[in-house]
Amino acid sequence: MTDTLLIENGMILAMDAGRRVLEGASLLVRDGRIAAIGADVPAMPPETSRIDAAGMVVMPGLIDTHAHAGHMLTKGLGGDSEDWMAITGRVYAEATDAEFWAAEAALSAAERIKCGTTTAALLFGGGPDIMRTEAPDAANAHLAVIAEMGLREVLAIGPNRLSAKSIYRKYNAKSYDEIAVLPDTQLKVCTALVDAWAGSNDRVRLAVSLPVFDACDLQDPAVRALCLKARDLAREKGVLLVQDGHRDGSIAANDASLDLFDTRSLLAHCIDLTDEDRAVLKRTGAKVAHNPSALMSVSGRCPAPELMEDGVTVSLGTDAAAPDRSFDMFRNMFQAHRYHARHFRDDAVLPPQQLLEMATIEGARALGMEDEIGSLEVGKRADILLVNMRQPHLWPPVDPVQRLARFANGADVDTTIVGGRVLMRGRKLVQADEGAILDRAERAYRLAMRRAGLT
Repeated sequence: MTDTLLIENGMILAMDAGRRVLEGASLLVRDGRIAAIGADVPAMPPETSRIDAAGMVVMPGLIDTHAHAGHMLTKGLGGDSEDWMAITGRVYAEATDAEFWAAEAALSAAERIKCGTTTAALLFGGGPDIMRTEAPDAANAHLAVIAEMGLREVLAIGPNRLSAKSIYRKYNAKSYDEIAVLPDTQLKVCTALVDAWAGSNDRVRLAVSLPVFDACDLQDPAVRALCLKARDLAREKGVLLVQDGHRDGSIAANDASLDLFDTRSLLAHCIDLTDEDRAVLKRTGAKVAHNPSALMSVSGRCPAPELMEDGVTVSLGTDAAAPDRSFDMFRNMFQAHRYHARHFRDDAVLPPQQLLEMATIEGARALGMEDEIGSLEVGKRADILLVNMRQPHLWPPVDPVQRLARFANGADVDTTIVGGRVLMRGRKLVQADEGAILDRAERAYRLAMRRAGLT
């Protein structure tokens, strides 16, 4: 990272409260933060590091508020979604080691950098039954790679459900041991991981995840005890509590039984909500990660526009790579619009500015990071994209907000900067060897497939 970087001649979309759009403007980065924008940028000496952003939109990095670690190396498996989920669960539990999670993290980070996602919130595993938190090795391997790649990430770690006995395999040089995974052990590992990574890297944060339980589940004293332990751990450590899969009354049930939610709660999917669910979201300040490309958005609907009218923070997530989706947040902006416009039969629903806000400043609010990222303002972290607008599908040169939300895709991102550090320039990774990342991921994938008997 250079101490000072001047981005010149760009069209700046600040995504701030004033929704400023500055043409032919400059932005100054100093020590990883935005030091000046537009007319406030002072004259800089010739030796200053510069990027000419002519023909580019300069905008905040995109923020993906719900994804999963692991999926980048399993997204091609299975004949359909149900088959894919079953195979993925088996691979995560029976065929992975720390190197798998490290190689997958590098591949995931490379895709995010190349499609302009500078911050993501990931669950460490696939769904509520296969969280790889029986020991710290896998999570540490993942986080070390993310820190090295230079991205911002919130990794949610937590226990499995209590409904089924979990057996994982721990591999050594020539064989493996089978390990019974207990939620209390997982919570102890999570506590140690949160403590170990606290303050160690300003781009990496941890959160506590908890499976979603419905009203019937919550009648079980063991389930209630697990939920309360996870809730109290998140509150004690001052980190997010993340849940994946709320629907049809589960929010209200958890609020009534556990007082589970507050402003540090991030709830993914949230489909087919009841009036009581919506009232809890509004009262508690819990945030919603809407995933229009996800399978749950096929089986039910997240009332994202209605929740935003209620004053609830709603952000966008990809649900991570899978057989039918990628990490491309531009794709999710477009899909979110079509998803809700079709429901209301009204093309004015979720206009372009609102979609871009869901992927930037509202994502920052969902993660409790709106004072640091999500918009281009003096003092904030310099998480910045340069998007190449001089392309046929993004032409003619009018209304950059509309062009980005309706027509852009991740491959249009020319430059990705996180905390003032240039991670990609001219579509080429600057800090990492893309070929080496692909080779490493292939080796990890093939080994996991052999272990799972899928070759």
